[in-house]
Amino acid sequence: MIFTIYGDYIQHYGSKVWIGTLIRLLEEFGHNAQAVRAAMSRMQKQGWVQAEKQGNRSYYSLTTQGTRRMKEAGKRIFKQHEEDWDGKWRMLIYSIPESKRKLRDELRKELSWSGFGSLTHSCWITPHPLEDEVEQLKERYEIEQYIHFFVSDYEQTEKQKELVTQCWDIEEINEKYRQFIDAYSKRFIITRNQIERGQMDLGACFVERTELVHEYRKFLFVDPSLPEELLPNDWLGGHAAVLFADYYNVLTKPATEFFETIFSEGNDEALLVHV
Repeated sequence: MIFTIYGDYIQHYGSKVWIGTLIRLLEEFGHNAQAVRAAMSRMQKQGWVQAEKQGNRSYYSLTTQGTRRMKEAGKRIFKQHEEDWDGKWRMLIYSIPESKRKLRDELRKELSWSGFGSLTHSCWITPHPLEDEVEQLKERYEIEQYIHFFVSDYEQTEKQKELVTQCWDIEEINEKYRQFIDAYSKRFIITRNQIERGQMDLGACFVERTELVHEYRKFLFVDPSLPEELLPNDWLGGHAAVLFADYYNVLTKPATEFFETIFSEGNDEALLVHV
């Protein structure tokens, strides 16, 4: 939830926040101060945020790694800068020794997050131009000596959808989209009506928008955002994206007003200029 609040709000207001503000915001979800401080400590150890003291107050800002991840997530959540597929497949093959099993497991998680699918145990593919992401992985995990990376053509073009099903569980992902649509279609109509009638307070709108983004961002871990020509005819990802965007837009004004009210207490007023 802290990742979601950073990505959807704080990064647009200077990317730095007083811990007291985070505690106040997360109280809306039933979390206490101790849990928030513990979570921020873990995020700092993992390299996502960095802390600084100003007087007796602690402020947290995104690291370079955190900023990069937030921008990547935002681009994918809001479907920014989508380009036509060039027809090429990127293939990453690794051979990491058993003595570095933890490194191997971390790499698999990162590859899955980035949109790679596992063709075989140590061979991962993607239709996306993720050369920059691969370079970042090499640098972050120091794995240059363990991997080979190719840009390839798949000669059996008539079997490309079959190839997709070997690397990703498309049916399961589609079912998750179906569940999201079922859960949020009615909520969208009810919430929109309540907001129009002035029957929903700002804090509730903030919670609803944050939970909406929090649920939708889970698709980043399972959906590789494949080109349309590789997807089944009954694909629900597009429907879910439209529902998400419409619901998000309805909640944006009141949710942002609530956030700015809380953020203005204890943070630099200059940061309230949304960027």
